[in-house]
Amino acid sequence: EQVEWDVLSGAVLAHRTRRFGALLIEDKPLPSVPPEQAAAAMLAGVRQLGLAALPWDDATENLRARLEFARRLPGAPHGPWPASDDEALLRELEQWLPPWLEGMSRREHLARLALTEALLARLSGPQRRALGELAPSDIAVPSGSRIRIDYAGDGAPAIDVRLQEVFGLAATPRIGGGTVPITMRLLSPAQRPVQITRDLGGFWKSSYAEVRKQMRGRYPRHNWPEDPLAATPTRGARRRT
Repeated sequence: EQVEWDVLSGAVLAHRTRRFGALLIEDKPLPSVPPEQAAAAMLAGVRQLGLAALPWDDATENLRARLEFARRLPGAPHGPWPASDDEALLRELEQWLPPWLEGMSRREHLARLALTEALLARLSGPQRRALGELAPSDIAVPSGSRIRIDYAGDGAPAIDVRLQEVFGLAATPRIGGGTVPITMRLLSPAQRPVQITRDLGGFWKSSYAEVRKQMRGRYPRHNWPEDPLAATPTRGARRRT
């Protein structure tokens, strides 16, 4: 009896063969496959296909970057944190992936794999609870919006936020236990960057006046106060009167 990953069909094949020496006498599919054997064959298939076969998307890629961010923090609590780069995930595939392959027997079945939970299950209980504090998925700004933090892109960790939404915020938000400032990509009403900074306080004192001068003519329906720290944060344009 053989349960194995078939490269050509991209599926787990389970069959019973009977041979006399090198002569194949009989080859029949098995009526049922033990779940452990099917999962082992699927695991071999994933190892052969590579991590790209798993259902990565922006959310899971960002989660993986959050895990790496927490792992690299000096003195991160509840350490050591598991590595989440390609090399580590492939090296430890047998330790974290098999429980999530239950009921799967074909490559296309991987699309329903709960990858977020599989990655988080590698953490201890204290690590999982601490992740939201050390590497939160989003952050609140003065307007009340919650802005997603990008851990995978340039300047990470970073947020894209409209300039008017951070009026009143005197300093750059920090994560990682207060040790790492967030890169703030401050956007115009047209969602284009007008400033990229890790020193919001310095921006208000220096560059904001020039940005205000350029933007108030282009977007007159939006607020461009002389004193941004005393202004009320807004999410959109002012109503017409």
